Amino acid sequence: MSVSKLSRNHKKIQPRGRVAEHIRGLPKSGIRDFFELVNTMDDVISLGIGEPDFVTPWSIREAAIYALQKGFTSYTSNLGMLSLRKAVCRYVDDEYGAKYDPVTECIITVGVSEALDLILRAILEPGDEVIYQEPSYVSYPASIVMALAKPVPVATYEKDKFALDPKRLEAAITPKTKALLLNFPNNPTGANISLAQKREIAKIAVKHDLVVLTDEIYSELTYGKMEPTIASLPGMRERTVFLHGFSKAFAMTGFRIGYACGPHELIDAMMKIHQYSMLCASSVGQSAAIAALQDGRGEMLKMKKEYMQRRNVIVKRLNEMGLTCVMPEGAFYAFPNITSTGISSKEFCTRLLQEKRVAVVPGTAFGPSGEGYVRCAYAAGMDEIETAMTRMAEFVQELKSGKKKAK
Repeated sequence: MSVSKLSRNHKKIQPRGRVAEHIRGLPKSGIRDFFELVNTMDDVISLGIGEPDFVTPWSIREAAIYALQKGFTSYTSNLGMLSLRKAVCRYVDDEYGAKYDPVTECIITVGVSEALDLILRAILEPGDEVIYQEPSYVSYPASIVMALAKPVPVATYEKDKFALDPKRLEAAITPKTKALLLNFPNNPTGANISLAQKREIAKIAVKHDLVVLTDEIYSELTYGKMEPTIASLPGMRERTVFLHGFSKAFAMTGFRIGYACGPHELIDAMMKIHQYSMLCASSVGQSAAIAALQDGRGEMLKMKKEYMQRRNVIVKRLNEMGLTCVMPEGAFYAFPNITSTGISSKEFCTRLLQEKRVAVVPGTAFGPSGEGYVRCAYAAGMDEIETAMTRMAEFVQELKSGKKKAK
């Protein structure tokens, strides 16, 4: 074959994309994108990132230091230290009313985010559907897509205090629905659901043979009575994976320790993926997590009390400035309605940042149903919250005065 003919044939070959199609179309985090802008500015009060402003309690840090001093820096079991798994299972039984075997029904992960990724990849086939409530944590739909499945959001509404409506949930189920992903208390709305609502959802899950993934990372930060987990209800234990971790309640975000409890079949499948990817969570972090469960409850309750005081202040101030805000029942987020200002969530947040140096997150970062809302994290000091609310009130008043002049 002549050189010229080879050259012509070569030109006909179309280069393949080097990035997988399902990743290429994945949007970047709406939170992180926004805070790239925040990082370029000075004198900003941030009510944006969902991270406790408290330093990890000393007894927990001391356990990590002691682990290093002892040279405990090697791999652990793929499932995690058995001593930690035993402590976790006791804790889940005592606090949430669900019993698990620490040997076969519990896995320690690199944060609850890894636990979610593992269970999604363990149960989903291409084309399966996963239902989740919206507004939702930004990683839910992305994690489902990365597992080659289809995310199916079910909108929640301010008039329902952002609780998941069982009727809307059931209406979204199709023959392809494989799983239901729950997050209560919820990020970003602070909403919770009652035990009666959990029972209704449980009946639907049993009826349609759904796997239920319950992300309860904010559950210790419930401001009313803590109800049993949905995993404890009749017919649910064998179909539910309980996802949790230490980041929020114990102010241990950087330790990256999460866990999952569930039926042996599912935990074993998660472990297979975990052992070929992460292998194990940090041995030092696991030592710290044991201390959190043994000695950290008192400090956790002090932090919770402070969050409740901040919540009461921020919600009062938001309502006073004319931004209606449902009282959060858990977590550390307020989700005010900003539609009275006449501008979109993104414009509101961008202008508030530029004009008043206050950072909050557009509701659309949490899905299309978040339009008309912004998320304000009260994981910041009371002085910062008060100053931020004063600046926001000035901004809202200026917007409303401008609307009147325009008329």
